[in-house]
Amino acid sequence: MEQAKDQSNHHVTAAEDRIPLFQKIVYGIGSFVNQFQAAAIGQLIAVLNLGLGVNPALVGWIGAIPRFIDAFSDPLIGYSSDHTRTKYGRRKPWIFFGALFSGILLALMFQLYKGHSENFYFWYVLSIQCLFVIAFACYSIPWIALGYEMTPDYHERTRLQAFANIFAQPVWMIAPWFLKIMNDRNLFTDIVHGARVLALIVGGFILVGGILPAIFNKEYFASLPKANQEKGYSHVIKDLWNNCATSLKCLPFLKLCIVTFLIFNGFMLASAFSAYVIFFYVFGGSQAHGSLSAMDAMYQNGGTLLGTFGTLSSICTLCAISFTAWISSKIGKRKTFLLTMALAIIGYALKWVGYNPQHPYLLLIAAPFLAFHLGALFTIVPSMVADVCDLDELQTDTRREGMFSGIYWWIQKLGMAGASVLGGYLLNWTGFNIALGLGQSSSTLLYMRLCDVGIPIVTTLIAIYIIATFDISEARAYDIRQQVERRREDRRKEERRSEERREEERRKDERRSET
Repeated sequence: MEQAKDQSNHHVTAAEDRIPLFQKIVYGIGSFVNQFQAAAIGQLIAVLNLGLGVNPALVGWIGAIPRFIDAFSDPLIGYSSDHTRTKYGRRKPWIFFGALFSGILLALMFQLYKGHSENFYFWYVLSIQCLFVIAFACYSIPWIALGYEMTPDYHERTRLQAFANIFAQPVWMIAPWFLKIMNDRNLFTDIVHGARVLALIVGGFILVGGILPAIFNKEYFASLPKANQEKGYSHVIKDLWNNCATSLKCLPFLKLCIVTFLIFNGFMLASAFSAYVIFFYVFGGSQAHGSLSAMDAMYQNGGTLLGTFGTLSSICTLCAISFTAWISSKIGKRKTFLLTMALAIIGYALKWVGYNPQHPYLLLIAAPFLAFHLGALFTIVPSMVADVCDLDELQTDTRREGMFSGIYWWIQKLGMAGASVLGGYLLNWTGFNIALGLGQSSSTLLYMRLCDVGIPIVTTLIAIYIIATFDISEARAYDIRQQVERRREDRRKEERRSEERREEERRKDERRSET
């Protein structure tokens, strides 16, 4: 163990463990697609309330119900991906067809027109989104699993996740401008028309960009032999259940799931309030200007600040991700996580100060610190999960990246479903009413700000406490890798010896037949 520790202190990634730049770029495009769909839907869904007058609670259920369906489909898709054997690999067929169908469904989801009932909008968007989340899971779960297996190296895994995260950041430069673009009367007749056009653009990009990893990325374990498995649905369900139970019994993996659940869903729950705070608190005193009404002026000014803040945050996140990957190679993943989450908490405290109607753009001071929240989370934690996959192989003799990917996002999406429902009801609890327009009460505006800032601070503090006990250090990760590679080599030698014995028996049988 001490030898492994000494090696890890002076470790240099071997040339054969490095992922070629082209492979990273293609995987990064997949990351852009993965983030783009979430960011786009998060912005486009606002058209139901702001453009068509649908109750926020119903909008919350539209986000929640598909997530419940999606959450339970993720482990099945991950399990199926692990057990798929084709000449194209385990992951690629899933990625290809998942991107194809989800791109079409997202484009259809927001082809909405005024004049229908609230129930019509609810059931139309809900039905298509239920199909969409399953189709997109067929893309995302195998794509995430592919990232876990593209390199066996401790540090190269972090570099890959950092690279993918950097590629995803332009999403957050673009998506925050969606509300402003949809409300631009020079481009569209109204916000509903704008949502229809943007949905077609986003859907087309998901379709084209999503299939690239299926064509060009290489699978590290593409040629694994098919696992011995009893046939029949009952045996498949039993094996799936056993895989889920085994994954959740892995304590380091369970800790990573809980930590991501707290931080990501705390962020998602709070972010539901950000646009409303900017529109109705920061710019709630907007006056009519020229041909614009006071409400239109509020949306235009608020949309500009939202877009500017989102773009600046994305630029800062590029720096935060690079810093996270660099510092991780110096102090390790666990300490890097603790440092970056502390910086994110400072960012939320500054966000409270930045919500200032007299100085709206003071909000931008929070962006450099908030950049570490999800930027560091999705750089460090997926790399840690890849390390857990090695530990799991050591304990179970199987490679189950798809299963870990499915379980990981199953837990997150259950949280997202709950956050979506709770966010709608919390918004109603604050007293917000779209019919009041600029006349929201002072208590409503205070409660919205408390939810926006307070929720992610609390969830991040709990996550920091949990990750402090994560015990797969750099030294232990290298030791685990050495053990599993020795075991694989021993298994290959035994298979060769078995093949030689079978060949020798075959030759003996031939000689006996000739005699």
